[in-house]
Amino acid sequence: QVQLVESGGGLVQAGGSLRLSCAASGRTDSRYAWGWFCQGPGKERDFVAAISWSGATTYYADSVKGRFTISRDNAKNTVYLQMNSLKPEDTAVYYCAAATSSGLYSGTRQYNYWGQGTQVTVSS
Repeated sequence: QVQLVESGGGLVQAGGSLRLSCAASGRTDSRYAWGWFCQGPGKERDFVAAISWSGATTYYADSVKGRFTISRDNAKNTVYLQMNSLKPEDTAVYYCAAATSSGLYSGTRQYNYWGQGTQVTVSS
């Protein structure tokens, strides 16, 4: 059993920045692929960013390319999402996820564990 806990969300003005963190606990001995997803009110959960266990490869949704950066610290069992140049349309609950396999995944079905989510609100 692995538990993921997100933190770092909040309210910022458009153009501002936030850094989200996701800390894993429990059975953290596996090599996880990591992902970040977002879900606005009444919307489906959408892919934001993913990173392989090694950190050598990353993938981003077109809407966040050049603005968001995913990174991880395997020694700390933590994944991060640096969010710059935030836009009102970025407003959503952000979830981190871990997949117990190697690779780079943009779909929710590949991920085995999910955090509870952290709210990000970007004002105009």
